[in-house]
Amino acid sequence: MKVVFIGAGPGAADLLTLRGAAAIAAADVVIWAASLVHPDVLSHARPGARIVDSAALTLEQTLGLYRQAAAEDLVVARIHSGDPALWGALGEQLDACRELGLPTEVVPGVSSFTAAAAAVQRELTVPEVAQSVVLTRLEGGKTPMPERESVRAFAAHGATMAVFLSAARSGQLAAELLTGGYAPDTPVVVAYRVTWPEELVVRCTVGTLEAAVKEHRLWKHTLFLVGPALGEGVGTRSHLYHPGHFHGFRRADPAARAALRAGRA
Repeated sequence: MKVVFIGAGPGAADLLTLRGAAAIAAADVVIWAASLVHPDVLSHARPGARIVDSAALTLEQTLGLYRQAAAEDLVVARIHSGDPALWGALGEQLDACRELGLPTEVVPGVSSFTAAAAAVQRELTVPEVAQSVVLTRLEGGKTPMPERESVRAFAAHGATMAVFLSAARSGQLAAELLTGGYAPDTPVVVAYRVTWPEELVVRCTVGTLEAAVKEHRLWKHTLFLVGPALGEGVGTRSHLYHPGHFHGFRRADPAARAALRAGRA
């Protein structure tokens, strides 16, 4: 008996990991959120497995299924959208499983923020432009935010930001980004249901973010990538594959090494 928490990825069924697919195939009970996970993921479930849609369940009702698993020695596959570690209400379920004496396993999944970056074929960490990625959400929603965390405060760093669960308040989001320090022409990627058949990806700027969201009538299932790294032709070459850079598997070319060091001076 055990409960395996599985990241289903951003939407497309073929972005489920091999480990996740194997865990679903081995399960007696498969719990999934129909509102967030693509139904093709269920193709990995074995014939006879009990399929439960968690969209209408409370935590207490889900725990009832875990208690049944403990009593009947069942394996449960609990499928989360994206990666379970991000806004997945994972901690409270793990705590409950420990109290029930149920072994647990967590299988990571592809997050929608990396899927959005792949959709526009942009690197989120560009040398001399942005070397950090902030994952956050707009304060003021259903889930309370810690006092020290706000979009405005994070924006002051000028790093790349991935903002989840905020499309319904796009005007507030744009205002927070601008107040925090992003210039109005800072690039933004608006990704709706990225990798789903109905995927919509819109490029805009912080200054036009609200208008873009309202034009396409987006209010959920939408992620924002924000920051100068999303622009075209920005940054400098990475040193990783520079002929002047050395590591344990490659020697540096002396002339290229000298030029690289001179560029740092």
